[in-house]
Amino acid sequence: MDAVQAVAEPRRREILRLVWDAELSAGEIAERFDVTFGAVSQHLKVLRDSGLVTLRQDGKRRFYRADREAMGPLADYLQSMWAAKLDTLTELAEAAERTEQAERPGDPEGESS
Repeated sequence: MDAVQAVAEPRRREILRLVWDAELSAGEIAERFDVTFGAVSQHLKVLRDSGLVTLRQDGKRRFYRADREAMGPLADYLQSMWAAKLDTLTELAEAAERTEQAERPGDPEGESS
């Protein structure tokens, strides 16, 4: 499976986001999902076989990290996609906060009693 096909699956994209800046053990990654450890392990194998993550073994523990250099232009695409999602989340949170403040009785924001 090539890298583009590997990241087409949402859970694999989320795994890549988790190991983008930090090395995590397979167990730490699996804890963040509502699927079995075996399912996460299969996703990690696809990412590893596609060259998108590196594996470091320490005893029985396996640690994964995104291999951004191996991704080439795909790395820039993924980063911009995640940044756009964060921007959208920020906008939604700010809009919800403004709505909540407008509906709240009492002093308008910024005025003191």
